[in-house]
Amino acid sequence: MLTIHAAALLLPGGGRAPVPGGAVAVRDASVEAFGPYGELAAAHPGARVRRWPGVLTPGLVQRDAVRLLDEWYFPDPREADALGTEPLTGAALDALGPEETWRAGSVRRGLHRMLRHGTTAVTAVPGTPPALLTAVRRSGLTVLGASSARSGGPRLDPLAGAGAVGEATAAPLAAGGRADLAAFDAPDEAALLAAGAASCVATIAGGRLVYRGR
Repeated sequence: MLTIHAAALLLPGGGRAPVPGGAVAVRDASVEAFGPYGELAAAHPGARVRRWPGVLTPGLVQRDAVRLLDEWYFPDPREADALGTEPLTGAALDALGPEETWRAGSVRRGLHRMLRHGTTAVTAVPGTPPALLTAVRRSGLTVLGASSARSGGPRLDPLAGAGAVGEATAAPLAAGGRADLAAFDAPDEAALLAAGAASCVATIAGGRLVYRGR
């Protein structure tokens, strides 16, 4: 079945201009076409339509994924009273004790937090544990080759420090390419960069809706 994902503004990437009232047509796991919503709707009158507020972009890439999953603990919601809801690092992480008692659950929750930030791909680094890569792929994320690390400590927001959304996307939209998309509750690119990827309302990885915030 073909699904059209539509938003107030589409940022296709690859140097192409933003498309007001833009949309992406997705068939199975691939992008079939993208452009103005009216054109796609006319070409596919029987398509299912999902409308998202704000900006629709290609999926984001998380370049700090390995460090985030190795160096942070993502608390279980049931631990909120004792540990809070934000990731733990440093001495707070050391206080949890042997990592085998908490690693698997933290990795799973960390990957979900990445999906909540519009992430559809991560970069690996030499020596990444195979089990970690398996968990990443099972979550629906794509594993890319190593890339230059961002300066400073690891950050959950792929847009942090980016001067343009395109700097944080895994790849520009392309007909026939993998359907990785993210929708954000922001009116334009500048507002999205200011709000960060926490404004994500939906993440589509390989054509599947893997996160929906509303």
